[in-house]
Amino acid sequence: MKITAIIPARYASTRFKGKPLANILGKPMIQHVYEGVSKSKLIDDIIIATDDDRIFNTAKSFGANVIMTSPYHTTGTDRVAEVARSLRSEIIINVQGDEPLIKGSIIDKAVRPLIKDSDIKMGTIVTKIDEVEDWFNPNVVKVVVDKNGFALYFSRSPIPFPRDLKIDRLKSIHCRIKEQFIKNIFKHIGVYIYRKDFLIKFSKMRPTPLEKLEKLEQLRALENGYKVKIVKVDYQPVSVDTPEDLKKVIEILSKKSTIESIN
Repeated sequence: MKITAIIPARYASTRFKGKPLANILGKPMIQHVYEGVSKSKLIDDIIIATDDDRIFNTAKSFGANVIMTSPYHTTGTDRVAEVARSLRSEIIINVQGDEPLIKGSIIDKAVRPLIKDSDIKMGTIVTKIDEVEDWFNPNVVKVVVDKNGFALYFSRSPIPFPRDLKIDRLKSIHCRIKEQFIKNIFKHIGVYIYRKDFLIKFSKMRPTPLEKLEKLEQLRALENGYKVKIVKVDYQPVSVDTPEDLKKVIEILSKKSTIESIN
């Protein structure tokens, strides 16, 4: 079974233009993503998919396999699907190009359910929310999961929402916030695993009402009656959407580098 990871990368980001090339400790962000994915033990090939010459040339400079795609794609999924059509791989992994802290081991955990169960068409990963601020933040996508490990719903709103939760009290108690907070709620991480034939089919589906309302592509699958397998991982991502996010990543990696040099 051949497995290929595709990293879509575009230059013209609305909130952070040129972010795939943003410098993180001497390397462009897209290289950090590529190197993190390359540590996977299950992935056979990694491809960077872009429509920009600057990203293409940068990816080539650090040895990546990179393919130029159409400049007219509105989503990363469409860009990934274009590349996937020409591949013989059975499983395609869409790794967002703004996840510079991503680890190959995390991706492997998400891939295994599709290897074991041929009925699963699509999967993704989530991690536990510990901070109330994340739960309320509309930029943090929340998900609720059924007892068999499949997504019930994704939302930018705080879900699930306990009817009797005292929000004002919750916000005011900082020192004991984790004691007051609901357990087992999860945030979504931007990694998707597809069977190739389903990815092609998915990319041809029209955007659905809830997808357009929440601005979340994965809802298209749920609204069309398809299941999305959820894998829970112990990983706290920092997706880079703004220059402020970039600063957080640089701080995290700087601390990690300092600890490694001491040891």
